[in-house]
Amino acid sequence: MQESGRPGRSAAPRSFEGGHDDLRHRLTATLAALRRNRAMRNRHLAARARHDMRTWQVERRKRTRHLIELGGMVIKAGIVDLTGDDRAMIYGALLWTADRLRSDQGEHARALWTARGKQAFDDD
Repeated sequence: MQESGRPGRSAAPRSFEGGHDDLRHRLTATLAALRRNRAMRNRHLAARARHDMRTWQVERRKRTRHLIELGGMVIKAGIVDLTGDDRAMIYGALLWTADRLRSDQGEHARALWTARGKQAFDDD
């Protein structure tokens, strides 16, 4: 016969009843400290990852910045609007330009395009 009046699983004595409040308090405090420690560790790892300057990361960032600047010049020149953002046409124009620079008139094209580009940068 059950003396506690509770059937089934709840009939067993409860762990934190009967003077174990200090144990419950210390366990709760330990779990809270563990959560704070884990959060602090995650913040530290995230900050370290943001400021990690390995050589390959520095080089990748330089390359990315360079590509973004080149893309900006394509947009600034109005090529995207003139071609309707047709990437095949833009790529073809760049290939044509490269062929022109490789030709026997390459030096003349370089001088002409450099002067025109410097003038456009100065105008901006």
